[in-house]
Amino acid sequence: MKPKKIIILEKILKAMVIVVLWRHKPRVVAITGSVGKTSTKAAIFEVLSSQFDVRENQKNYNNEIGIPLTIIGAHSGERNPFKWVWVLIKWFLVIIFPKYPEILILELGADHPGDMKYFMSFIKPLISVVTNVSFSHIEFFKTIENIAKEKRVIVEALNPQGWAILNADDENTLKMAKCTHAQVMTFGQAEDANFNASRVVYNYEGNKPEGISFKLSHDGKNIPIRLRNILAGHYVYPALAGVAVGIVFKMNLVEIAKALESFRSPAGRMNLIHGVNESFVIDDTYNASPMSTLAALGVLCELNAKRKIAVLGDMLELGDQTEAGHREVGKKIFESKIDIFVAVGERMKFAVAELVSLGFPSQNIFQFDDSTTASQKIREFLTPGDFVLVKGSQGMRMEKILEEILENKADAKNLLCRQSKEWRKRPFVKP
Repeated sequence: MKPKKIIILEKILKAMVIVVLWRHKPRVVAITGSVGKTSTKAAIFEVLSSQFDVRENQKNYNNEIGIPLTIIGAHSGERNPFKWVWVLIKWFLVIIFPKYPEILILELGADHPGDMKYFMSFIKPLISVVTNVSFSHIEFFKTIENIAKEKRVIVEALNPQGWAILNADDENTLKMAKCTHAQVMTFGQAEDANFNASRVVYNYEGNKPEGISFKLSHDGKNIPIRLRNILAGHYVYPALAGVAVGIVFKMNLVEIAKALESFRSPAGRMNLIHGVNESFVIDDTYNASPMSTLAALGVLCELNAKRKIAVLGDMLELGDQTEAGHREVGKKIFESKIDIFVAVGERMKFAVAELVSLGFPSQNIFQFDDSTTASQKIREFLTPGDFVLVKGSQGMRMEKILEEILENKADAKNLLCRQSKEWRKRPFVKP
């Protein structure tokens, strides 16, 4: 149950943004899904900002407070009443002056049943993008069917002039095409997707990855897409969503392809970083679910590397799927021919148990209670040419490991997630 003060604040902010949206009438691109929302938002922003005045969520502003603040263009007042007074002043200025973004790109987080209905009570999207449906926040939804039901509200809310842009490779997402009167476009690697990606290849300069490329097929046309700053093959999905949204806004494929060359994944999401002892680190520490962890391991498996090391922290909020989800990860580690597995947290013991049962060498498994104790050991055994994947749920604070194994520790504040003063002051509480 939310505190009464928070409920009152949410109601006030909602009333404020209703006025802002009525005053300026921006076109809204709304994004939801279990995995990949932020990366999809970033790709869409990269495409649209090349030709339009666009605003997107900053930080983790994807909830009942953050989304109104994004629409207003203000930062959270947190516990400071004077900062909230500034939010009110900023809102008043937004109402008074005519200048406002043409397009809002809003990532919508739905952690609890009813969240999406609340957002749709004041946001009227022109375009709704659904990335996928998987076991994320399963504790609060109980079943994947309930998660899908929550996500599809964003599609049901569209009017006939709107667009639903759906992942053709995810069955639960594709079913949403039947739940809307809006126009529907699909993206993915399925042959019948409106925006199809094929021939995904990794580009290298020596032994260092230099992004990925793929062939985009749409409406009888083929065009190469180069994502120079992207390491993971599954980032074709955010890129495809960006292409689809660009087409709705009357951009051509050449313009879109050029814009995507600058697309970079947000901090903590499959970023390649130089580590100590001439190693390479894949930073995917922002958060973790079984689906995203399996995808990250798939990337590590594909890379040309001297040794492949997986450093994985617990995946939280899985409810009664906790054991099954972690065992699935253990199986994927075995199948991916990972050389060393570092397990961080109590729940990763299920992944360890699965690995051992499959015959993975026990001497290549290391277990730690938390990220702080794991960091020094990992630093000790890194050698030139190693590729290290570091990933875990937000509550595991896996970025603390990266702070210790970066080639240059001073780069942490610019490269890693959760580096704000607020986060750094926050003590680690074992989940």
